[in-house]
Amino acid sequence: MSLLPDAGYTPTADELAEIHTWFAVYEKYSAEHRIESMADVAVFPLNLVSDDSKGEGASAQWDRKRFVETMTQVMDGAGEDIGFESTRTPVFLSSAMVVVFTDSVMTSGGQSQQLPRYADILIKRNGAWAFQTMIQSGWGENLG
Repeated sequence: MSLLPDAGYTPTADELAEIHTWFAVYEKYSAEHRIESMADVAVFPLNLVSDDSKGEGASAQWDRKRFVETMTQVMDGAGEDIGFESTRTPVFLSSAMVVVFTDSVMTSGGQSQQLPRYADILIKRNGAWAFQTMIQSGWGENLG
């Protein structure tokens, strides 16, 4: 991304590092199909925002059970050797809220695929970051 909006808060180097570390851990959980660990770093109900194949906006709130069930199905279809190479652009709204835009390439079974740009909203609670909202196009049919 070339131009970030002025969100009124400038993060410290440590805050930026925390976000990048959080995502490295989350991607490790994902690559290892550790769905319960992925759920442990979320705030439920989790907000999901997307669009469907008709170009209509879609949203949902998932509880932990729904998240675990859905991510288990997604991960089971992804194969054992899933990996990600991602570029993240965090936009801090405060020291406890950040919107993170991600450009990512997923590799599974030796095949690489550019994912649509997506965004996550993370909040900091009790000194730890957790994701609360996931925003990505193309998942609208799966949110119902």
